Amino acid sequence: MTRTRTLTWQDPLPSALAGRGMSGLEYMNAIRDGDVPPPPIAVTMNFGIVELEQGRAVFEGEPGEEHYNPIGVVHGGYASTLLDSALGCAVHTTLPEGVGYTSQTLEIKFLRPITRDTGPVRAEAEVVHRGRRQATVDARLTAAETGKLLATGTSTCLILDG
Repeated sequence: MTRTRTLTWQDPLPSALAGRGMSGLEYMNAIRDGDVPPPPIAVTMNFGIVELEQGRAVFEGEPGEEHYNPIGVVHGGYASTLLDSALGCAVHTTLPEGVGYTSQTLEIKFLRPITRDTGPVRAEAEVVHRGRRQATVDARLTAAETGKLLATGTSTCLILDG
C-alpha cells in the first residue's frame, strides 16, 4: 500500500535571525508558543518543544511508519535527532542574546526498539555543566504513555560568542 504525507514549513532563516535578538530561553519559548515558526526538522520528524526552563528542554514526538528503516522499526536517526534537539535546546536556554552554540559530541545509547505502536515519545534534557566555552548535557528518551526508557543521550556543546 502506498501512503502519502504532505509537509508544510516556513523559511527558517528569518526565524534564526529573529532569534539572535533574544536570549536563548526567550527564543525557545517563542518557538514553543508558536510566535516563531518551528524549524523544518521538527515538522519533518513530527516533534516539538513542550517544556522549557533555564538549562532544561523537553520535547515530544510521534514516530510513525514514515520513520521506519528496512528492518521494520523506527530508524535510530529518529531517536538521535529528537535527543540531539532536546540536548542542544537545553544548552540554548542558558545563552544570553547574541551567543550561539554548536554540538561537539553526541552519544546515543539505544535501549529498546521504537515502532509506531510505541506511541508518543518524550525527550527530557538537562544541562549538567555550563562553563564559559562548553556545556555538557544529558537526556533520556521515554515512551510518553508507559515511561519505558528507550534511549539515552549525552552531548557536549561549544559556546560561540556573537
